[in-house]
Amino acid sequence: MAYDATTMQDWQIAEAAEANLPTPDEWRERLGLETDEVIPYGRLCKLDALKIMERLKSRPDGKYIEITAITPTPLGEGKSTTSLGLIEGLGKRGKSVGGCLRQPSGGPTMNIKGTAAGGGNALLIPMTEFSMGLTGDINDIMNAHNLAMVALTARMQHERNYDDAELLTRTNMRRLDVDPSRVEMGWVIDFCAQSLRNIAIGMGGKMDGYMMQSRFGIAVSSELMAMLAIATDLADLRERMNHVTMAYDKKGNPVTCGDLEVAGAMTAWMRNTINPTLCSTVEYQPCMVHAGPFANIAVGQSSIIGDRIGLKLFDYHVTESGFAADIGFEKFWNVKCRYSGLKPHVSVLTTSIRALKMHGGGPAVVPGRPLPEEYRKENVGLVEQGLPNLIHHLHTIKLSGIRPVVCINCFATDTQKEIKVVRRAVEAAGARCAAATHWADGGEGALELADAVIAAAEEETPFNFLYMKDMKLRDRVERIARNVYGAVGVEWSPEAEAKAKAFEKDPQYDDYATMMVKTHLSLTHDPARKGVPKGWTLPIRDVLVYSGAKFLCPVAGTISLMPGTSSNPAFRRIDVDTATGKVHGLF
Repeated sequence: MAYDATTMQDWQIAEAAEANLPTPDEWRERLGLETDEVIPYGRLCKLDALKIMERLKSRPDGKYIEITAITPTPLGEGKSTTSLGLIEGLGKRGKSVGGCLRQPSGGPTMNIKGTAAGGGNALLIPMTEFSMGLTGDINDIMNAHNLAMVALTARMQHERNYDDAELLTRTNMRRLDVDPSRVEMGWVIDFCAQSLRNIAIGMGGKMDGYMMQSRFGIAVSSELMAMLAIATDLADLRERMNHVTMAYDKKGNPVTCGDLEVAGAMTAWMRNTINPTLCSTVEYQPCMVHAGPFANIAVGQSSIIGDRIGLKLFDYHVTESGFAADIGFEKFWNVKCRYSGLKPHVSVLTTSIRALKMHGGGPAVVPGRPLPEEYRKENVGLVEQGLPNLIHHLHTIKLSGIRPVVCINCFATDTQKEIKVVRRAVEAAGARCAAATHWADGGEGALELADAVIAAAEEETPFNFLYMKDMKLRDRVERIARNVYGAVGVEWSPEAEAKAKAFEKDPQYDDYATMMVKTHLSLTHDPARKGVPKGWTLPIRDVLVYSGAKFLCPVAGTISLMPGTSSNPAFRRIDVDTATGKVHGLF
């Protein structure tokens, strides 16, 4: 049954649906799992990834469906809603279907973006647990990351306080001689805390730490989250942990978690994160949650482990990439699929009439203020002017060889004329188009989308990466900038170019992935430039090294690893019913 999404808030729909949420034992029976493959966590459960994959290794994979979107706007394109709506629609068609989404960060949940649980009748449950920590993966990553910083700063203090002989006697450690001006890692916290972007630590006496500049990033931007997303098993995660670069010594050599002898303890903190958590749609289809968000500053994908389990358990497995096709899909295509060896059958490009109007030059939308009438009334001209952004992302997907399906995530204010102009443009570009009302109607509202995906998944299509592994870093960035973003070229700062040349000369970086760091709010590096800007150059100001994940991360423009909290954050409207303990106000 579909709930009345026009009168009920998301948390109310979730509360009603959760009354019949399957228990871990019911999930085990429904999914054909063995008793020891399900790990109960209260009314939730984790799936023992390695046991399931080993038992089902000879079972053929199902169809692999990826969800992406046009360039985000404050109006929202609804990727998570579309992911869940598609799972529900495929379920209505009698298909064996499930998915794997990313765990939301506490930063956006308590700020302006919300929980990423979908919405209306295309919602993930249990919503409160999903939105507020779930089974603790982000907390474990945060502890492991900050433990590495504890190890580094304590080592720097002891090396300053003792000579070589005392250091060896007291600690049985050799001197690492860390250069305090080249500490690469900071601390993390899972909130948007702009006041922690730049801090000083170690103030006080000689026993109060090592005094230096430091910083915080948001927890899900940690390299450890990226490692969880791409790891194949616990042994792979443990090995990667050794190679995480914390800093450089005074001779320019990397100082790693292995050097600090903290990699084992970090992996111990993260041992349970390797297994996905099983959640549900409000129509009770299974959906795993594994790894985290922020594709503009991280990999922004649900895990390879989750996808491998889903492809064995389901005939159709749905996964989601962060932000738009220029960021999330590009990383899914050229990084995640290269690491996993998996080939997607379909990519669904999510759009909305309202978002197209904004890309067409519609007025700015300010949170907390009434929506301008351009977004509430028919305006075919604005929709047509915004279509180039959609078509640009469509062509990006087609570069991979996949024939995409465009989903119009419909709102009550959309008109048939507006929907028709989008259909016409999409079909002229050689793609299928489906209008979907899953927010209002659940799976029944996503039947057209489900049918388009089923048909597209049966087509044999080539799958090609944008660049080969032997292509040099600067050439890769040039190709991404021109072919995916639409830039006319790339401009490297002297510092970034010097780093890039050094990486290109060193064979140890030959198998590192290229993980672009760029704003998600524009095809360009400038978040204010909407639509499809022309004649611009992509500036690269730095290259970050994630040596555990094996990523080289070119940084375009000015972007922070720590978002800020807005003037009207969501936490002002979240509270607890003290009689029942239930949380309300999440969205």
